[in-house]
Amino acid sequence: MSKDIRIKKGLNINLVGAAEQTLSKAVLSNVYALNLNDFHGITPKMLVKQGAEIKAGEALFYNKNNEQMLFVSPVSGELVEIERGARRRILTIKILADKEQQQLEHPKLDVDKASSAEIKSYLLKGGCWPFIKQRPYDIIANPDNNPKAIFISGYNTAPLAADIDFALQGKEAEIQAAVTALGRLTPGKVHVSIAKSGNSILAGLNGVELHRVSGPHPAGLVGTQINKIDPINKGETVWTVSPQDLVIIGELLLSGTFNAERVVALVGSSVKDPKYYKTKIGTEVSTFLYGSGVHGENFRVINGDVLTGAKSSQDGYLGFYNNTVTAIPEGDDYEFFGWNKPIFNKVSNTRAMTFSWLMPKKKFDLTTNTNGEHRAFVITGQYEQVFPLDIYPMQLLKACMVKDLDEMEQLGLYEVAPEDFSLTEFICISKQPHQQIIREGLDLLHQEIG
Repeated sequence: MSKDIRIKKGLNINLVGAAEQTLSKAVLSNVYALNLNDFHGITPKMLVKQGAEIKAGEALFYNKNNEQMLFVSPVSGELVEIERGARRRILTIKILADKEQQQLEHPKLDVDKASSAEIKSYLLKGGCWPFIKQRPYDIIANPDNNPKAIFISGYNTAPLAADIDFALQGKEAEIQAAVTALGRLTPGKVHVSIAKSGNSILAGLNGVELHRVSGPHPAGLVGTQINKIDPINKGETVWTVSPQDLVIIGELLLSGTFNAERVVALVGSSVKDPKYYKTKIGTEVSTFLYGSGVHGENFRVINGDVLTGAKSSQDGYLGFYNNTVTAIPEGDDYEFFGWNKPIFNKVSNTRAMTFSWLMPKKKFDLTTNTNGEHRAFVITGQYEQVFPLDIYPMQLLKACMVKDLDEMEQLGLYEVAPEDFSLTEFICISKQPHQQIIREGLDLLHQEIG
């Protein structure tokens, strides 16, 4: 197959508030937190009690279904709170950080001489295994499986997404070490995708198969690239890793320490000075949100991008996998006859009363308003215009809604993740929660078939 991938179906959403390529150091957070919702499908078992003193990189809990899979602290300090919900389910773990950080050190691993079993054991013990996700089911990878291939997307097309190459500057050695180790865990190839235009630092990696991608969003989603390079069939597994997570994996391999450092893009029209901040996983969002200044008080903070991120409070914490924090105006107002007049200030893939298609490069200042309420799920043919996978999106969504396992399998649920339906959810005139529907379908399929 061609190593160049050209995506024609999709939709670019150009928004006001992209981050300037300047890097600042965020104010140190007093409290860091791990949100257990970031680790979907994991049943945690605590290894330390509230009030315990821990080091950065020390294990906090393990996965009940695989005791070797450890989840570690991003900083050293005191475990001050274990927030629980219904049936004592753990929701959040909070750590009061020390002024002087102490790091748990592991023996260094020679990747060139280590076996695949030794590499797996090292990543599991060092707390880096949660960065490796698997498809099907879009969950943390099962270390007992061998994937047919590993995919890394170095091309981010989401609205206001962080510039990957800027965030990875100076980390070539760590990325190469991580890629070399991951290559030992699969009998197949490590596929790395970059933008067709421009020079990416990922283009110089050894031991990978490089793909150059072009086209509108969702061309940068790893699911789109998997579909075009090596689609998943029933019984097959592939693993995915994000580029910034490669840096943390590489640092563990090279130095023996878990460094939870992140370069985060603070973006959105509600931010006065959108730019990049160097901080750590689990930091308080307020440590860099107010450093850039915000417009007004009525805005929403999103942990991630506007299509796939989760709503956060203004004093919330940076997610485990996130390298973008977005702040946009809250859409809690209503327009008089908003459905029955020409619209020039909103994005739409239709040409009915909207004119964004005439201005493909214009940047829009959008709010969180859904511009309509939940209504009947009707066939419009719009989803197929922005959905580049060789899958019928409407039929798959309805199969998930009625819990038809056979239809879900045959229509390609093994191949997708909720983020692959973020764009169809954005344009949905029925205002259906596509990502939630797919997530519930994947959970049911995993539970019933495994």
